[in-house]
Amino acid sequence: MTLAIAIITVLHLVVAIALVFLILLHSGKGGLGDMFGGGMQAGGMGGSTLAERNLDRLTVITAILFAASTISLTILLGQ
Repeated sequence: MTLAIAIITVLHLVVAIALVFLILLHSGKGGLGDMFGGGMQAGGMGGSTLAERNLDRLTVITAILFAASTISLTILLGQ
């Protein structure tokens, strides 16, 4: 049981750092997302580039992993 808690804790920390990094990459006013063309409009496609869509998908997947690891740690540490 202790090994499972240690593994999930390390996974939780890695996912948390990745989530912060991915959120900081999103386009905003002068954010890090501007490096990847976050401020450019893509014609009639609504301004969403492939890089932005993939960044959104990665952020959602990372957020789901973060929530799952949080719930797992809560269940394991609650016993």
